[in-house]
Order: sequence, then C-alpha cells, then structure tokens
Amino acid sequence: MRKKGHILRLSLAAVLLASSLAGCGIVSDGSSSNAKNNAGGKAAGNDDGKIVIGMSMDTLKEERWQKDRDIFTSRVQELGGEVKVLAANGDDATQLSQAEQLISQGVDVLVVIAHNAEATAPIVEKAHKEGIKVIAYDRLINNSDVDYYISFDNVRVGELQAKAVLDKAPKGNIVYIGGADTDNNAHMFKEGAMNVLKPLQDKGDIKIVYDQFSKDWKPEEALKNMENALTANKNDVQGVVAANDGTAGGAIQALTAQGMAGKIPVSGQDADLAAVQRIAEGTQLMTVYKPIKTIATTAADMAVSAAKGEEVKADKKVNNGKIDVPSVLLDPIPVDKGNLDTLIKDGFHKLEDVYKNVPKDQWPKQ
Repeated sequence: MRKKGHILRLSLAAVLLASSLAGCGIVSDGSSSNAKNNAGGKAAGNDDGKIVIGMSMDTLKEERWQKDRDIFTSRVQELGGEVKVLAANGDDATQLSQAEQLISQGVDVLVVIAHNAEATAPIVEKAHKEGIKVIAYDRLINNSDVDYYISFDNVRVGELQAKAVLDKAPKGNIVYIGGADTDNNAHMFKEGAMNVLKPLQDKGDIKIVYDQFSKDWKPEEALKNMENALTANKNDVQGVVAANDGTAGGAIQALTAQGMAGKIPVSGQDADLAAVQRIAEGTQLMTVYKPIKTIATTAADMAVSAAKGEEVKADKKVNNGKIDVPSVLLDPIPVDKGNLDTLIKDGFHKLEDVYKNVPKDQWPKQ
C-alpha cells in the first residue's frame, strides 16, 4: 500500500481547481454534498492505514453506471477499504482533472471508466508517476501502460446482437446503429457484429444499408441516425443492430413514428429497465446482459489486491495499441422475451417493474 504521507504537493492553482470541481458537484450523482463525501472525505497526509480506491467515471447519467458504482463501493467496503468517486458527465477535460484530483488525494489504486479511450491515456501516466496502479473498467484505455483491464467479451457481445437480429431477419436490409466513436468498446461491439453480418452480406442474403456511430452514446443521436436510415431506404429495413439499450431506444422511437415498432427486430445491451420493459412489450427483440454484480465485485477484488501488492489474477491479454494489457474478460448473456426471468432471478430487476406495461394476466407465473 502506498503511504499517504507521500501525497502530491499541489500548487495553489491546482488546489483552487480541485475545490472548484468539488464545489460544482461533478461527483457521484452530481450533488455538492456527495462531492464532499466522496472526493474530500480524507485529508491529504492523514495515513490511517485504510485502503482508498479512486473511481474516475465517465458518467452517472445512465442507470447501469449507478449500479456499477454502488456494487463496486459496497464490495470495497466489505474488504475494509473506501472508495472516492468522481463522475465527469461525458467530458474529457473534466475526467482528466478529476483523475488528477483523486491522484493528489493519495488513492492506492485508480479505477477508470473512460469516456474517451485515447484522451484518458495521460491519466495512466500521471498515476504511475505517483506509484498508483490503474485498472481500466469495462472500457479499455488505448495507447497507455494501463496495469489491468476488466470487461466482458465485447466482441462476443456484438456477435450475440447481430445473431439475434438475423435469426429474425435472415434476409433484407440491415441497419447498424453504433455507440460512441470515442469509446473503444463501441468499436469492439461493431467488430463482433460485422463478424456475423458481413459474411451474409458477401453471400447476398442481407445488405448493410446504414452504418453509423452515435455521438456519446446519446439516444437522441441514435434517433437521428435511425431516421436518416429510414429516409434513405424509404422504410425498407428488416432489422436493426443497435449497440446498447440507449441507442436501441432511439432507434425504436424512430420506428414508432413510422408505425414499425415491434415489426422490426432491434438488439440492445446492458439490460436497462426501459429496455427490458420494451422486450416484455415486444418492441425490442433482445438485450445483452452483462451481470454488473460480477464485473463490479471482481474489479473491487482486483483493486484491493493491487493496493495490497498482492497478485492480481488476469489470465488474458488485450492489446491497446501499445501493450498487451493483463485482462479479465467475463461472459455476456443474451436475454430476450423467453428468458427475462434471468434478470429477475439475479435480482437485477423486479418482476413488477419488468412487466409494468404488460397486462397482468400475461405476466409469467411465479
């Protein structure tokens, strides 16, 4: 464990910057009180021997990331440590400043959920200068010496999405609605989807008539993309491979406006409540469930082990453009109308929430 006495000496300007960020409440759920609790709860130089993990998050605006934060924090606390969380709300400069703030507070390990796979590379370098190891959580940090990477098999996620859509639409025009171009995961999801789609296009069975990323994973960007795809093809579309549930929601909004929702299979990912409700209703075909409890608890175990100087088990390698990063890759689970109970049994969602918009006589029997 690093000694807290060896904390960075901040310049007055850096102190003012850190205070400004905390005062703006760019932390956890965005409130000033949480900024104080999560980011400033431990005074610099106060070495009480407790492991402190810093968590630099892209955003907390999406339901899934709130769950990651809560489960990760709970597990670290179970292991005797504490977590300081800062969320950048999708801004690269803010994430860099917040990471510097966490580093200056003497965290033992820094866990980063990157907004931009390239822009976060300097965070790794700054942390390493202070002897702090960095774990890339769910999203790889490219062109850096990041110590560890934990995620799901993201290429496999894309393959599952495309396969599910093609099972329902084996012929015709297919639209691909991607995620954020700045997110390495979005490229991996697309790689997996194209592993399935392109061979069938080469055979002449399908045609990929639209293929576009959606800025910052925003549903409104996906909505625009889907509207453009429908206009360009005069609504002649047989399937939509959407990279996550947010982009799926945007695509389905566009389909709804054309009276096509529920008639065109649409994929997703993350098992967001709104998405599984759409699956129950029949407007979204499937989602890919990545058990957040598994990734968050495993990442917490890795972080605490790294902080203690213990061996971190990472039996796979993923190249980030600079090095082969020791990695843990977990298995994703495809979920459609036939196995929504997977989410309920896992305690990820409640039955009454999943089937909220479905007549009660159509709910599954318990």
